Amino acid sequence: MARIITINLNGVRSAARKGFFNWLKTQNADLVCVQELKAQEQDMQNPELHLEGYHGFFHFAEKKGYSGVGIYTRHQPDQVVSGLGWDAADLEGRYVAVKIKGLWIASLYLPSGTSGEDRQQVKYDFLDKYAACLRNQQAAARDAKEEYIICGDWNIAHKKIDLKNWRSNQKNSGFLPEERAWMDRLFSEMGFVDAFREINQEPDQYTWWSNRGQAWTKNVGWRIDYQVVTPGLKPTIKSAKIYKEQRFSDHAPLMMDYDIML
Repeated sequence: MARIITINLNGVRSAARKGFFNWLKTQNADLVCVQELKAQEQDMQNPELHLEGYHGFFHFAEKKGYSGVGIYTRHQPDQVVSGLGWDAADLEGRYVAVKIKGLWIASLYLPSGTSGEDRQQVKYDFLDKYAACLRNQQAAARDAKEEYIICGDWNIAHKKIDLKNWRSNQKNSGFLPEERAWMDRLFSEMGFVDAFREINQEPDQYTWWSNRGQAWTKNVGWRIDYQVVTPGLKPTIKSAKIYKEQRFSDHAPLMMDYDIML
């Protein structure tokens, strides 16, 4: 059994101060995918941001205090890839992936469009390019008999069940018709699987809450953090949990177990 955790940390140093790494030590995870590090390479030299017994691989944004993704893995990878090949992904530190025994695990942080039209356009452009990238990766993986688990903050709630106030958010970034249609294509024609929804169809399952209006306390949230897998892994999905007993960020960890050996 392999346990994989993903979380947007909203700052790795902030999450560390809130006990994130102490909690991780008790979770027996094989891999931990993190997003929004808000840190640079030199910052990650801090021992408090290390996880004993794990290798760390990171992709940093050029801009300080912004974006950045990483993977902590117990298993030494056969291959590591940083970036996707275009500026919005590579200069903003939005993708890192490791390959372990024919399984690719990626940490992905899609752009948000909430700050205005310019950034929404960056998001749409990213989605177009990433769709083509996914198709290429999928074809290569099929040929090589490899599988993918793509973990991260996708900044899109797919369906009405995935956010509390869907009616009032239909014109807001993260729940726009074009974004949701892109997710439809991801899970239909492209054949990827929303691993969490494969085993949990319940409402009120959220991974992010606004810091306004007691959203956390009232569970007025959005499910925008996913583990997306290739179809061959569908039978291996065994359990899923959104961990809310402690709060390390404005996002909660999404923990999933797969019946695979690493």
